[in-house]
Amino acid sequence: MASITINNLHKSYHQVPVLKEINLAMADGEFVVLVGPSGCGKSTLLRTIAGLETITSGEIQIGDRRVNDVPPKDRDISMVFQSYALYPHMTVERNMGFSLELQKQPKEVIKAAVAKAAETLGLTHLLQRRPKELSGGQRQRVAMGRAIVRQPQVFLFDEPLSNLDAQLRVQMRVEIKALHQKMKTTVVYVTHDQVEAMTLADRIVVMNGGIIQQVGPPLELYDAPANVFVASFMGSPSMNFIAGTLCHQQGRQWLKTDNGSLLPVAQEYHQLEDGLEVIYGIRPESVSISEQVDPSCCIDATVTVVEPTGLSELIYCEVAGQQFCIYTMERPQCRAGDRINLHLDLSRMHLFDATSQQRIALGQCQTKPTAQSSSQPLGIETVLSASNG
Repeated sequence: MASITINNLHKSYHQVPVLKEINLAMADGEFVVLVGPSGCGKSTLLRTIAGLETITSGEIQIGDRRVNDVPPKDRDISMVFQSYALYPHMTVERNMGFSLELQKQPKEVIKAAVAKAAETLGLTHLLQRRPKELSGGQRQRVAMGRAIVRQPQVFLFDEPLSNLDAQLRVQMRVEIKALHQKMKTTVVYVTHDQVEAMTLADRIVVMNGGIIQQVGPPLELYDAPANVFVASFMGSPSMNFIAGTLCHQQGRQWLKTDNGSLLPVAQEYHQLEDGLEVIYGIRPESVSISEQVDPSCCIDATVTVVEPTGLSELIYCEVAGQQFCIYTMERPQCRAGDRINLHLDLSRMHLFDATSQQRIALGQCQTKPTAQSSSQPLGIETVLSASNG
């Protein structure tokens, strides 16, 4: 096992930057998930750790060893790909042990290593089958087994569950998590699925545009997102966003939207000055339907779409002329066109500076925040479109 340290890493293709000033430290035995939309640079970063991509500048260390110029085969890593990459003419046993064959390991050593990995992954009864005789989940287990038999310092996973159906993905998530808890090996895992990231990771690295947006434990990123992008990406359904300007009326702070609607703001934000342009954010599960009409914590809404999922319902509404989502497990029997009253849990709301798109920390700002985001700001229209699409 080994730690991984990345210092000031930059990567460009034909002078087009794809990774920008990446600084990241991963502890020995940690499960780190790189997550972000397509094209954000997460797979490129993984491939630079593996040595499959050269870097433009910076440094990568695995353990105490600088590996910038070390070929992939000598980095003591194993990689599991999205495509499985199994040899179709070989049995499961030979597929799993082939890397040890290339190392000229004795047959008895190979057989013992394969048997141990097969037992761990529940593949013992499949060792004499070929890949075409296996299900997708079984093929993924074989690909993992091939990585395990090498006993590497680091496991690298590049979207390994993307080709599986929803039920198998859940099953394989559980198996990968259990495997890591048993082996305690350092894992770097790439996915675009934020649910996968939340359930697997010790820490999540959120990326966008080749830049690290935030690093932290899953619940920290969910509860205290650094900026609008992290808030919109982490969570399904996405956080609700409404743009507006802060104003004082009736002795308290409000968000005034473009159509003149007023949304209540948590008491902790009342120190902020009037006229500050912000983005108001609140997660769907922090909103509920209420018969009580209290303007200090409630707003009016019109139901547009109801999506029952069995366990819960997603209710999409129009609030202040913008789409708003509610997550509820109470089955309130709403229909499109209904007028409803929404209660907002103000202890769970966030304000983001409209210019920098950074979250305004409670008790931190008394005037307009000046901190700039490390990423290029997204317009609120872009964020709303992404979260609704």
